[in-house]
Amino acid sequence: MNKIHVKTGDTVMLMVGDKKGDKGKTGKVLTVSPKEGKVIVEGINMVTKHVKPRQQGQLGGRVQAESPIYACKVMPVCPKCNKPTRIGHKIEDGKKIRVCKHCGAELKY
Repeated sequence: MNKIHVKTGDTVMLMVGDKKGDKGKTGKVLTVSPKEGKVIVEGINMVTKHVKPRQQGQLGGRVQAESPIYACKVMPVCPKCNKPTRIGHKIEDGKKIRVCKHCGAELKY
């Protein structure tokens, strides 16, 4: 199992890519897959899927959905300074908390 620096519910910014114009966009992490090292971010890396109707009366068609991207291509956004940041750790009251490297604010998820 690989360690991933983002967690479900974090707000992240996409740091790479120019084909779809997603570079610099922010979104909320929907799911994290540590085994693959990928995350699914809301509104980023949208793909079109063609779905067939599975039951009688159901409509088929084209559906927009988020596609997974590598976790190393996103950075968490600090809620206080509103910049993409690396994550530091502090121990307070016996608990390990995640903090912003720029301003020291706590990163909650």
